[in-house]
Parts: sequence; C-alpha cells; structure tokens
Amino acid sequence: MGSGFSLFHNSLSSCYGDRDLLQPGLGDLPESCVALILQNLDPVEICRFSKLNKAFHGASWADFVWESKLPPDYRLILEKILGGFPENLRKRDIFTFLSRVNSFDEGNKKAWVDKRTGGLCLCISAKGLSITGIDDRRYWSHIQTDDSRFSSVAYVQQIWWFQVDGEIDFPFPAGTYSVYFRLQLGKPGKRFGWRVCDTEQVHGWNIKPVRFQLSTEDGQHSSSQCMLTEAGNWSHYHAGDFVVGKSKNSSTKIKFSMTQIDCTHTKGGLCVDSVVVYPSSCKDRLTQI
Repeated sequence: MGSGFSLFHNSLSSCYGDRDLLQPGLGDLPESCVALILQNLDPVEICRFSKLNKAFHGASWADFVWESKLPPDYRLILEKILGGFPENLRKRDIFTFLSRVNSFDEGNKKAWVDKRTGGLCLCISAKGLSITGIDDRRYWSHIQTDDSRFSSVAYVQQIWWFQVDGEIDFPFPAGTYSVYFRLQLGKPGKRFGWRVCDTEQVHGWNIKPVRFQLSTEDGQHSSSQCMLTEAGNWSHYHAGDFVVGKSKNSSTKIKFSMTQIDCTHTKGGLCVDSVVVYPSSCKDRLTQI
C-alpha cells in the first residue's frame, strides 16, 4: 500500500510540478472564494491578480465583481454614448469599454470612467462650446495641435467682448463634481519638431479678472473671478462644483460660462481647449488630461 501511494504521489507530482500536494496553495482556492476576495480590490488590482493563476483569472470575470465597480447608472451612460445599450456584454467588458476615452456628440465630447475609483469624467471640446464671435476670423481661429485631446483648440488673437458658454445634459452618478476650463496664454506650435508656445500676442488678461460661473437645473450656482497670468502653460481654471444626489436616476443638466466683457480694453493671445467635468475626489489627476 505504501508503494502504491508513493507511485500515485509521484505521478501527480509529474503533472503539477514539485509542489507538495498535501500543502494547499492559491491554485486550490475555489473561484467563488477568489471572486469574493477580488470584489474588495480596485479594478487595476483585479486585473493584476487575474494573472496569478487559472482560478484568479476565471474569478476576475465574475459579473458581481465588476457590478460593484461600475457606475450605478452605467446603462444610461452607455445609451448616451452609443445611442443604445449593447446586449450580451459581460460586466468586465462594459467596465473595459467605459474606462476608455469614448467620443460622442460628433466627436465634440468625450467620457470615460476613472480606472481606480470608477468616477465618471467628461470633456467638452472648444467646438462643443458657444464662443461669441468664433466665426469671425479677424478675432478667432481653430489651431491644430497635439496639446489637445481633440487635436484642435480655439485661439483668440484680439477681442473686446470675450464670452464662452456651454452646457451638458448627462446621467452623472451620485457624487460631487468639479468643472474646469482648460486654457493657455499663448499660441501653441512646433519648431524643429519641438512644441513651443508663442506668447507675443498675450495681452489684457492682467487688467481685469475673468468671471467663471456654473449653474444646475436644480438651483445650484457658483461664481468666481481670477486673473489669467500664467503664460506658456496649460492650466485648469476652476469654474465651480455641483452635487448629484443619490436619489437622482436621470440626467443632470449643467450650464457654465467664462466671460471678460469689460470693453475698456482688448485682450488676446488665449487658447481655449476644453471644459472638463471631474469627480472632485479625482482632481489630482487633471494634469494627465
């Protein structure tokens, strides 16, 4: 009997390597137990642990693991981006799709889910905004540049009345969001293959402050002012915050604006790239945009 057990043990060892079969390892855990462990990790960690072995890989596809990582209104978000909800997609596939930067509204808007927190992020291009005088080439022009997610920015050479308005109606999940204008004093370009910024036409922004305003359909409102002083670099200027309640399960409509309408002086040399809506808890990631 002893020789039989030894033969059985040796044959299994040849299949499973030199690991002592009497000592359980990670590969012996049932997928259901592994899935419960993965449920407590963030999406990046789940994908990392899925490479450990077959049990972790299989568990990483469990729908209930990814259900808790998706925004509660992910169906509405997908319908907004795609115009409908795709059938027969597993929850991990849905999260993978949403965590990519997805364009909609003729490419003028982009939305994605933060891979770490699951928070919803939104970006609206200059072409998706209402800019006073944008069609008058004496004042405004669109410049192609790699500095923008949209490959194009609006540039004002000189103007008296500066006004940029925008609005978005989107199914934001519950939470607090911050709205920023992404701006640069100076004209982007390239020289010998290197990115450069021409600040020669920058003027007028240090005389009177720019006013930023934000409002929502449920009565939230904020307003602030600041000088634009940092030339040559892209900066995010805070327009305000808004809160989406947990009881809300439909779209939230917000309006925002940036104005400098003091006509006692001209201003110019400013690039308007986009407006960014970000979960307030993730604003440290704005530099990555």
